[in-house]
Amino acid sequence: MRVMKFGGTSVGSAVQIRKVAGLIGNKSPKIVVLSAMSGTTNTLVEIAGTLKDGDRFRFGELVGQLEFKYVETVNDLFGTESCRRLAVDGMTDCFRTLWKMPQAGYTPENEKVILAQGELLSTLLMHLCLKEMNIESVVLPALEFMRLGGNGEPDGRFIRRNLCKYLRQHRKCSLFITQGYICRNAAGEIDNLQRGGSDYTASLIGAAVRAEEIQIWTDIDGLHNNDPRIVPNTVPVRLLSFDEASRLAYFGAKILHPATIQPCKDHGIAVLLKNTMDPEAPGTTISNRDDDTKSFHAVAAKDGITVIRIHSARMLMAYGFLRKVFEIFEQYRTPIDMITTSEVAVSLTVDNDSHIDEIVRDLSALGSIEIERGNSIVCVVGRMEHGDAGLAARVFECVRGVPIKMISYGASHRSLAILIDTEHKKRTLQCLNDGLF
Repeated sequence: MRVMKFGGTSVGSAVQIRKVAGLIGNKSPKIVVLSAMSGTTNTLVEIAGTLKDGDRFRFGELVGQLEFKYVETVNDLFGTESCRRLAVDGMTDCFRTLWKMPQAGYTPENEKVILAQGELLSTLLMHLCLKEMNIESVVLPALEFMRLGGNGEPDGRFIRRNLCKYLRQHRKCSLFITQGYICRNAAGEIDNLQRGGSDYTASLIGAAVRAEEIQIWTDIDGLHNNDPRIVPNTVPVRLLSFDEASRLAYFGAKILHPATIQPCKDHGIAVLLKNTMDPEAPGTTISNRDDDTKSFHAVAAKDGITVIRIHSARMLMAYGFLRKVFEIFEQYRTPIDMITTSEVAVSLTVDNDSHIDEIVRDLSALGSIEIERGNSIVCVVGRMEHGDAGLAARVFECVRGVPIKMISYGASHRSLAILIDTEHKKRTLQCLNDGLF
């Protein structure tokens, strides 16, 4: 069994939906995971915002515009009246849910119901497109098998048990379509895996069915060695290890959701990053292997980083101080990206400052606190064995003109990370590209 995930731009129009249908329409067994059509989730987020603000006029305007877009897509996509009618009926059910929302009122739970409609619409259209092409497929309802546990993390046992139950019910079918991103939480309410979560859905499904491989299809030829939106003349990296790919995804490589890699690594399932616009391009393969002919493989950058500095003379010759610091971040479920320590100070970074006021309040009991926003982490990934002399020097030579605030090196054989002001990010990425590649 193969798992194929297609992002929003890959199914962003009637032409693209037909193209993807052609890609997945052969006889080999596969589960296809779909994102919402490009632009849909952004509109649904805006719709939820108008509901929260009580702006009924703007709410109606946005829902009406989105419905018109899908009516046009249906008219462009289907040549037979029977499939067009089925599409309109299914689409009407989704939009009826949206139109009823002002009566229900805004709640966080209703917002997630709103956001779920995009994936439900894209799977409906793909299933009927395949039907019109005389290709048999079955829609697997993600809301029936994709579930979060009480800790907010995916419930792997539940997913495997219930997904496999649906697959057994349709033994004669080899093509399954399902929604990415959406799920239910432990209370049975509609929830989601956060933005970009369709990649995560694909990896969880792949792990559940022990897939031979997972393909992530987007609009770019694999994961590039630098950010192609900022740096010209980047090139795809053809081979990456799981550890390298997870670091690049976490530190800003937009082509891949950060949580995608772990389920694949746990079960040794290769991940292929492919280009829907150029299906023959080799893309990037992520597996237990990497390119051992090069020291440096890729660079990624992550914005929105907040630095927290804790100064305390009580750290000197003391034990248990860092435990107290970490417990505060654990209490507010806030991950730490980088950390450096000295005899009397700790500097650390976070990319989620939603609880920053509470964290600073509690940390103040340990010492004086400084907060600094507007930073970026730039991460260089590759083969950096501790016995290899000169690799760190090459990186720092590239950025000798950039003020560096923090350095993380030595904790991993795969990466070196630096913290800089975001205003220096573009120059830093370009310098690293020129010096390393």
